[in-house]
Amino acid sequence: MSHPDAIPEADRLEGAPHPRESAKLIGQEAAEAGFLDAFNSGRLHHAWLITGPKGVGKATLAWRLARFLLATSPVEGGGLFGAPPPPATLDISPEHPVFRRTMALSEPGLFLLRRPWDEKAKRHKKEITVDEARKLKGFFSMSATDGGHRAVIIDSADEMNPSAANAVLKLLEEPPARTTLFLVSHQPSRLLPTIRSRCRTLRCRTLAPPELQQALEAAGTEMPESADALTALADGSVGAAHSLLNNDGLALYTALVRLFETAPIMDREMALAFAEKCGGRAGAGTAEQAFGMIDLFLTRLARTGALGPPKPEAARGEAALLSRLCPNVGAARHWATLHQSLGERSRHGLAVNLDPSALLLDTVLKINAGAGGVVPAPA
Repeated sequence: MSHPDAIPEADRLEGAPHPRESAKLIGQEAAEAGFLDAFNSGRLHHAWLITGPKGVGKATLAWRLARFLLATSPVEGGGLFGAPPPPATLDISPEHPVFRRTMALSEPGLFLLRRPWDEKAKRHKKEITVDEARKLKGFFSMSATDGGHRAVIIDSADEMNPSAANAVLKLLEEPPARTTLFLVSHQPSRLLPTIRSRCRTLRCRTLAPPELQQALEAAGTEMPESADALTALADGSVGAAHSLLNNDGLALYTALVRLFETAPIMDREMALAFAEKCGGRAGAGTAEQAFGMIDLFLTRLARTGALGPPKPEAARGEAALLSRLCPNVGAARHWATLHQSLGERSRHGLAVNLDPSALLLDTVLKINAGAGGVVPAPA
C-alpha cells in the first residue's frame, strides 16, 4: 500500500483525523459490546456490515475491530488455570506494534479497500473498482497463514461498482480461513442483497449533544462559540460537525436565515450576493456546502410544521422564521414536496456542471416563491 502521506486519502474527511488515528470511539458502546460478545463466545462471524448515518464513527469502529483482532489471541478455556480472562474492551494501546503498523498502513495482516487514486486525472475515482477488489487475491496469498488473523476493511462498501461488489461477494461466499471482513455502509439498501445476507450487522447510532462535543474534543477540534448551533446542525454526526467547521457551514446557515427572514418578499440583491459569493470563483468550493445548508434549512423547516421549531436554534431568529413559514402540518407537506424537487434539481445541476451561482440563485428564489404558497396560522 502507498504511504498515507503520498496521496490524498479517499476515506479521510478534510480537517478531521483519519479513522485509524482514533484510539477511542465515543457513543457506540452497544455495537462494540455485540462484537466482543461474539468474539468471547467463539461465535465470531467472518463478515460484519457496519451501518448507520454518515459521520457517527462507523469507520473508526471498523479500524478498532480490525486492530483488536490482529492484536488479540482467541480466548481458550476462560479464566481458569492461568488462562487470561476474556477481553472486556476493544482498546489497544497506541504503543502496541499492531496499532503502530496500522497507523502507517504497513500491517501485513490488514487490507484496506477504498476508492483508488487516478494518477492521470489527479483525483480519486468515483467508485471502488474491480481492479482494486482483485488485489485481495494477492493479499491472501501473501499474508500470514501461521495461525494469525487477517482483516479486510471496505470503506465504503456503497462505493463498489457492480464488478467489485461481485468480486467481494465471492469472497463472502468462500471466506479464507482466519479472516474477518468489515464493510462500512452508509446506505446498506444499495448493496447486493446477497452481500447483506452474508454479513452480521453492527449498527452505529447518532450521538447525543454531550457525546458529540466529547468526540470533537477527543479529535482535537476546538469548539466554536456557537457550539449549540454546531450541535443542532450536525445532528449527532461528528463528520457533519467537521464539515460545518471546515467549510464555513455555520456562517452560511446564518446567511440563509437572514435571507429568508422577509420571504416571500425576499431582498433580491441579497439573494444575488449570496449566490455569487457561494458559487462564483471567489467562493470556489463553497457551493456544495451552500446546497447542503439549504437542504438542512428545508429539512428543519418541514419538521417545524409537525413537531414545532427545533431546539436549540441554529441561528438567531431561526425558530420564529420557521414557525412563520411552516405553521402547520399542511405547510410541512408543502415544504417537504418542494424540498424533494429542489434537491433532485440541484443534484442533477451539479452533476452536469451547471453554473453553481445561477443554480443557487434559482433555488433560493424558488424557496421564496414557495413561501408565498403557505397558508398562515390562524390569528
